[in-house]
Formats: sequence, structure tokens, C-alpha cells
Amino acid sequence: MRRTLFSEEHEAFRQLCRTFFEKECAPFAAEWEKQGHVDREVWRKAGASGLLLWEAPEQYGGAGVKDYRYSVVLAEEYYRTGTTGFGLAMQNDVMPPYLLDLTNDEQKARWLPGSVSGDIVWAIAMSEPAAGSDLKAVRTTARREGDHYVVNGSKTFITNGLLADAVIVVAKTDPDAGHKGISLLVVENGMAGFARGRKLDKVGMHAQDTSELFFSDVRVPVANRLGEEGRGFYYLMQGLAQERLGTAVTGMAVTRRALEITIDHVRTREAFGQPIGAFQNTRFELADVKATVDAIESYVDRAISLHVEGELSSDDAASVKQWVTDRQCEVVDRCLQLFGGYGYMTEYEIARLWRDSRVQRIYAGSNEVLKELVGRSLDLAPKS
Repeated sequence: MRRTLFSEEHEAFRQLCRTFFEKECAPFAAEWEKQGHVDREVWRKAGASGLLLWEAPEQYGGAGVKDYRYSVVLAEEYYRTGTTGFGLAMQNDVMPPYLLDLTNDEQKARWLPGSVSGDIVWAIAMSEPAAGSDLKAVRTTARREGDHYVVNGSKTFITNGLLADAVIVVAKTDPDAGHKGISLLVVENGMAGFARGRKLDKVGMHAQDTSELFFSDVRVPVANRLGEEGRGFYYLMQGLAQERLGTAVTGMAVTRRALEITIDHVRTREAFGQPIGAFQNTRFELADVKATVDAIESYVDRAISLHVEGELSSDDAASVKQWVTDRQCEVVDRCLQLFGGYGYMTEYEIARLWRDSRVQRIYAGSNEVLKELVGRSLDLAPKS
């Protein structure tokens, strides 16, 4: 189906992304999978190519272009080229609402140039051992002492956790105020008491560095607070809409890639003297998969358009994330089946897509939690 979402400028950016990923990332995918993280230098190369935080104003090294469709193009080419492990979505999709909208002029001057160049890699620390989708339950605290906050606690499942130079930490500055007592503080490398734990051994996403973080009496300057004290929960809710849309965009890109490589496989793989693509079951399976992928693309494209127009609600973002990632896992599983035993071999890309897709239903709020949020919005309780 013909898409109408992108302009000539987006397509030029697409070629830039494809060239970069084919040269600087895809050839190293297997190596990065083994070592558990991408090479640090690839971040600087991405920055030099204009692939990091382009929304930043020109005075800080960015392009000053605030158009989410560029993030979509990057994600599509990332998966189309077989790239893995590079936490660009965190830097480009998750961070802008915080780094551009919540920072003051001094903070922008301090952090944005390095974020654009790749010298500063970002992470955001929300999840804790006892608090996942329920942000109100975080236990990390930040006690105000003069011009500093003293931060204590731990975080887990942190994307870019090993390589990050700066981490937005979700902490309670007023533990008795519930969600109104949450603030956002930037903890930077070198701060005493800030330590990284083990690199987590995940089911999938092996090239993506994910780790635990620990904070023991870390003195964080008040100048490193994002926005107002006690407003962190509301900032997170605003930022989560784009993060959830980004998860759906990934689902769309992965399903399209899975379909492409499966079609290539069934054209050449033979069984009983003929390509397996010649069997009716294969044709029926892939016809159904194609329809599902097209439906995903149409749904996500509509959500992207609404987001670009500033009209994507948090409920709509939750709904598209939940539905698309559920379909993603179904599509990739059906595609893997057509590879037979080869689909279960890790050297085949379809195996990695299948393995890595599972976390999508957990990212940015588990699908069960998102269904509950969307269900509440339907106002299903009987009227009194």
C-alpha cells in the first residue's frame, strides 16, 4: 500500500540512515551481540552524521527540526539493515521531551551539544526491583540538603545503562506526597556514590546494554533537576506517550522486516523438489501476514500523523502500543515457522527478531497495564 506520510526530505534522510547503518552497524551486529553492547565510538559517528537529537536548536549543534517522522524513518532503516543493539531510540525519541522542554538555558548549553555529537549518551532510570509500570511505587529518594539532593536507591532494566554518561533518575523528593512527590534529577558519570551493577543477561536484545544502577548518598546539584520539584510524575506521563508510540513504530518496522526476509527465504528454500513458497499453506500464511503488516502500518501511520499534529492522546498512544506489539509477536512467530529448523538458529536474523520482539509487550508499560488504562477511558461503569 502506498504511504503518504513522508516528503522528499524524509526520503533523503532515509538514504542517509541506510548508508550509515549498512556501513557502521550491520557488519558488526554479531560482534555486538557477543560483547553485550555496541562500540562506544559508533555513537560519535552517528553524531557526526547528524543522526542524534536533531531536534536540538542549531546553536547547540542540532538541526532544529522537530518532526517525529524523521525518527520513524531512522527506525525503519535500522531494522531493514539488520542493525542491532544501538540505543538510538532512547536518545532520539525518549529524551527530547525532557532535554528540550524541561531544561533551562544553562542546562541546554551544558548537555545538548554533547548529546548531539554523541559524546553524551543518555538513559532514563524509572524501573526498580519492586516498581515497574507503577511509577508511584518508586522507592529511590532524593533528600534536599542546601544546593544538593542526596540520592539513595537502585534501578534496574536500564537501557543504555552501561554506556550512559548521564541518567535521568526518577526519585521521590517527598516520600509522603505520593505521585506529587516525584522529581527528575540528572546523575552524571563521576558523581561519588553512583555505581553500575552487572550487565543483565536478557532473553533477547543481547547487543543492547541493559544494567542495574545504584545510588548511595549521591550528591546531585539542584542545578541538575529537570523542571519543578514534585512535578516529575506529570512530566513522565507526558513523555510516555511518545515513548509508547516509538515502541509501536519499532513493532511496525520489525514486522515489515520479518515479512521481507521470510519472502526471500521461501523463494529459495526447497522441500519435496520445489520452493516452499510454491505450497498453498505458505502462500496463505504470508498473505495473512502481509494483511496484518499492512494494517499495523496504517494504524501506526495514523498515530504518527496525530502525534505530529499534537493530537495523539495518552490513551491512543497506549492503545496503539499494546495492539501493535501483540501483533508483532504473532507475525514474527508465524514467519519463523516458515524457516523450519533454521528459524531456531541464532545466526538467522528471523531468530533474533523473534527473540527480541518478546520484550516489546513489556516496554513502556506492560500491555496488561495499558489495556487497563484504555479500558478505564471507556467509562464502562454503570451510570448511577
